[in-house]
Amino acid sequence: MARRMEWAARAEHLGGVPRKLVIGAVGAFAKTVSCRMNRTTVHNADTLFRLVRSRTPGVPLITVSNHMSTLDDPVMWGFRGFPIFNTKLARWVLTAEDVCFKNAVYSYIFRVGKCIPITRGGGIYQEYMNEALERLNDGEWVHTFPEGKVYQEDAPIRRLKWGTASLIVRAPKTPIVLPIVHHGFQEVMPENYMFGRRPPVPLCNKKIDIIIGDPIEFDLPAMRQMAISESHNAKFPTSGWLSTPDGLDEAAQKCLYSAISEQIRAAMERLRSFRKKILES
Repeated sequence: MARRMEWAARAEHLGGVPRKLVIGAVGAFAKTVSCRMNRTTVHNADTLFRLVRSRTPGVPLITVSNHMSTLDDPVMWGFRGFPIFNTKLARWVLTAEDVCFKNAVYSYIFRVGKCIPITRGGGIYQEYMNEALERLNDGEWVHTFPEGKVYQEDAPIRRLKWGTASLIVRAPKTPIVLPIVHHGFQEVMPENYMFGRRPPVPLCNKKIDIIIGDPIEFDLPAMRQMAISESHNAKFPTSGWLSTPDGLDEAAQKCLYSAISEQIRAAMERLRSFRKKILES
């Protein structure tokens, strides 16, 4: 499948004016919902500020979070002090192709707004994932929702899809990986508000909590060796993946992606538990 409107995602498209307009409008909406319509509390915001604004040039950043509503992105970046109007610092985000790219108008707006379409069920080696890798290779910031869909229950973090793990492994430059857990968006935009539908506009007077963790460290060389060792006894279904340039066959790749995903899931679950402790205290 050809990439949809990749030209609209380029920074130089029409001198960058459409991107400034879209990100400005979306940023104003996010600020309004986050700061004026609702009460948003952020823990450890300085870590996110530092990594977004002043990480070493050329080093990519991947942020990962749970997914509680269709508003998570962009509203989770609308809290006070965050540079949401800066087009250069703005995140790239993986978005569902069937939701955000339904027609030419949607496709153009989301492309200009630094969104990368993902075909759900298309696998981790689909063409669009290569585009995400290109952004990482440019030292950009990419946000993902590794749970793969919206879950509005306040429940333990579910098993993560392997797409984010594959980006970490395949990126030409190893990215910084920052976990984030939030709560409250399921009340701002509930899936089943009236007659099984979402409300026409975001609800107000809700409390939003955003817990930002610390970067997750991965010892990728050691994890690769462990994956090769464990792959001999692994029982994953065969998908026809080719071996990687560094010699990982399909079974070893799946062991590696599974291990990285579990490390991310565990970090996110610790943040979820930390939020509960804050509330209790």
